[in-house]
Amino acid sequence: MDPSTSAGRARRAHHVVGMTLTVLSGALVWAALAMPADLTGQGVAELLRLPVEVLVVVLLALVLPRRALRVVALVLGLLLGLVVLLKALDLGFHATLDRPFNLLTDWSYLGPALGVLTDWVGRTRALLVAAAAVLAAVAVLAVLPAATARVMGALAGQRRRVARALAVLTAVWVAAALTGAAWSSGVTVASANSSRLVWDSATRLRHDLADHAAFARQVAADPFAAVPGDRLLTGLRGKDVLLVFVESYGRVALDDPEVAGVVRPALARADRDLNAAGFSARSAYLTSPTFGGASWLAHSSVEAGLWVDSQQRYDHLLATDRLTLARAFGKAGWRTVFDVPATTRTWLAGRTFYGFDKLYTAENVGYRGPRFGYATMPDQYTLQVFRDRELAPGHRPPVMAEIDLLSSHYPWTPPPPLLPWGSLGDGSVFGRPAGASPDLPGDRTADPRQIYGQTIAYAMRALASFAATSNDPNLVVIAMGDHQPNSSVTRPGASHQVPAMVIAHDPQVLDSVAGWGWSPGLTPSRDAPVWPMSALRDRILTDFG
Repeated sequence: MDPSTSAGRARRAHHVVGMTLTVLSGALVWAALAMPADLTGQGVAELLRLPVEVLVVVLLALVLPRRALRVVALVLGLLLGLVVLLKALDLGFHATLDRPFNLLTDWSYLGPALGVLTDWVGRTRALLVAAAAVLAAVAVLAVLPAATARVMGALAGQRRRVARALAVLTAVWVAAALTGAAWSSGVTVASANSSRLVWDSATRLRHDLADHAAFARQVAADPFAAVPGDRLLTGLRGKDVLLVFVESYGRVALDDPEVAGVVRPALARADRDLNAAGFSARSAYLTSPTFGGASWLAHSSVEAGLWVDSQQRYDHLLATDRLTLARAFGKAGWRTVFDVPATTRTWLAGRTFYGFDKLYTAENVGYRGPRFGYATMPDQYTLQVFRDRELAPGHRPPVMAEIDLLSSHYPWTPPPPLLPWGSLGDGSVFGRPAGASPDLPGDRTADPRQIYGQTIAYAMRALASFAATSNDPNLVVIAMGDHQPNSSVTRPGASHQVPAMVIAHDPQVLDSVAGWGWSPGLTPSRDAPVWPMSALRDRILTDFG
């Protein structure tokens, strides 16, 4: 074969490979710039936008000297890689918590997210997913700088042609931006989402830094801090008061037809059980500071009477001496208890900030049964052990407790049937449903919405049955959801509202909240009042004080 022919073929092959790599690099840079940070139904069509940042990249390739071009391209590519990672975090947070990622405080969520993933798919698979995510992030930070450098180098080699193309693209972008032009899919042609993302993140960061001082002033402004204990909560003297959070119990459980078809009949049955035992209920809605997760923000908002909508505010709050509901009850003579089956270790803040005398966790309640997804134990067992250990008849102080019910935690797992209360033992009975009530079936083939509805129905039936069988005329239950479930159940644009209720045997307790305007029964009416969670503490301390 003629050596010149072989060399020609090699040059053509090299040229083809080079062109292919350049085109792929250009597509990768374009996709990274056009990638949305929040999926709002536009989908892949978002990638058809013309990002203004593309024009900037082309302009720099035209004006920079070649010696500086590669350095600038690598830096731009690294910055673009960081923006892509931020967009990925935003996508995840929008899907689960209905908000963007917070650069200042949200890194602490990655550990709990791994824990939820472990409960869902097992430790080995969860670690593999985490490792794959880390490798993908490293790949993005390695590949995008190389791709950006290749694209800008190719553009610099064709400056005259590129200059004409830049003029055309700029005119198209400006015209599209001014007229709001859109593709047939409804996606606007002009885009600046990467620049906007960086600007919005910087703005949130600046706001968070300023919010620290503003929140400190709110913490300090507490009209109840100096009230003596003998004047606190006088309307609840002698009552056992339970503050119960039902995991992921959001308004969607009552408004979405598919979910409500499971939950509303269970609530009606629970109302009948309560009424037969002499209990009554009032219900309304609260607005949670969080969505889809981060339950501790909701708990602290209720306990402290403050709007705790970020990890920064939560961390700040725990370092203060703000009067929590638990501290107020303790100051007024109650024994205070926190029953939190999600915790598997000692929780210092339970004593130092919240002021609980006793902490029950997954490790000290003697449970020997199976796990149900994230839940370390079924809600019925949580309530039974609490009743056995804290509400036994006899000479004892009244008890105030915060109890977290976990059976409805994501990832949703079909709950066990309700069992006779005297048969629970150490919980091993939950591994064999013989003798269980058949009215709460758990179908593992059902979709997440149906399983979610089953878990809420189970939690509310268990809570109502616990109260109805308590034989405690001094029992008062203030229960609520902590937040809406994540986007696998909720629809786009869902509110942050959660159902809340007061359950009591003593009519005077419900008379004290008559001014709240809450609906009779466990199911709030559609026009029931809606309060922020942060308002509940002060209403309790005022109307029972």
